[in-house]
Amino acid sequence: MTTETQIIIKNARIVAETGACDRAWLRVENGKISAIAPGDPPELPDSTIIDANGATLLPGFIDIHAHGGDGFDVMDGDVDSLSGMARFFARGGVTAFLATTWTDSGERIQQALQAVARAQDMRANGARLLGAHLEGPYLNWEKCGAQHSAYIRRADPAEALPWLDLNVIRLVSLAPEFSRNHWLITEAVGRGVRVSVAHSNANFDQIRSARDLGLSHATHAFNAMSPLHHREPGVVGAVLSLDDIDCELICDLEHVHPAAIDILWRCKGVDRLILITDSVKIAGMPDGRYQFSHQEVEKKDGSVRICADGTLAGTTLTMNAALRNLMAVTKLPVDALWRTASLNAARAIGVDDRKGSIAMGKDADLVLVNDELNVRMTIVEGRIVYSRDEAG
Repeated sequence: MTTETQIIIKNARIVAETGACDRAWLRVENGKISAIAPGDPPELPDSTIIDANGATLLPGFIDIHAHGGDGFDVMDGDVDSLSGMARFFARGGVTAFLATTWTDSGERIQQALQAVARAQDMRANGARLLGAHLEGPYLNWEKCGAQHSAYIRRADPAEALPWLDLNVIRLVSLAPEFSRNHWLITEAVGRGVRVSVAHSNANFDQIRSARDLGLSHATHAFNAMSPLHHREPGVVGAVLSLDDIDCELICDLEHVHPAAIDILWRCKGVDRLILITDSVKIAGMPDGRYQFSHQEVEKKDGSVRICADGTLAGTTLTMNAALRNLMAVTKLPVDALWRTASLNAARAIGVDDRKGSIAMGKDADLVLVNDELNVRMTIVEGRIVYSRDEAG
């Protein structure tokens, strides 16, 4: 993989922040985008030239909800596992991600967060690790899904404050219907950490009250949350109707029905929808049965389910496939939807000043895709970390 300080990508269809441009070129210098223009690039010495041959150049995908892949899990609490995940994610066009924890003992979550702290500034040969997404343990037993219900609990300052002090958590997912979790909403928001409703059985008024405390995000919308009812709108009704709440979406066409995806799209629009994978360690691995967290799961035909009861347990989804599926449901082109895979996530965790779109001076986080959104090349901060040709 290349380490050159200057790269020129030519003959590309570039989907930039200001709009799409056919047959254009882009220059990368010292990890930043330094030029974007239509036509042919100037001849510059000592440059790596990449001929896109008409392929589309998008901002690199940002996955803020990913537990693992290729046999690696955030809860391994190991820097090498995080590096392995970063390499795997790059194959799907991801240039940056949040390492997402599971509900577990305080010791294991602490170990995972400490590993993120050690790995956060490393330049792994893959996607950039931007920090951690703390999903649990402060959830609702009634909506635990694949989370370990024995470890679900209320937020305790003695436990949670040291985690926040590590300064790696960028997103906290919790059940806001419990008053003992409210202090954490206020504390996290005060530190610049986004707070999300997740695995929750809250009613509409409880979500609105949590929104007033600073909650502004919904974890995997529709999944593991109280449903919409015409007399009690629940979490689903609240996050659909409150304009200032962003919604994550697992767009694998299994976790959420296409009609529900369409409803979410119509309610939230291009600026409030955030595609995620919720991928787990067996993503990228052969079909079969695996020991996963505290239970046995089966991976079959792209689906991951708990063997005991058939509950969905994360995904094997990639970000390019999620965007492709959203295009199919909405019948809109990538030009209209690219933000859902990059810029919206960057804004949610406060890095949109340097990541999430193709614009002058931003990090050169780029993904080159064909018409089917298959990934040809992934570039992270000016370094080619994945090439389909090199990968064979």
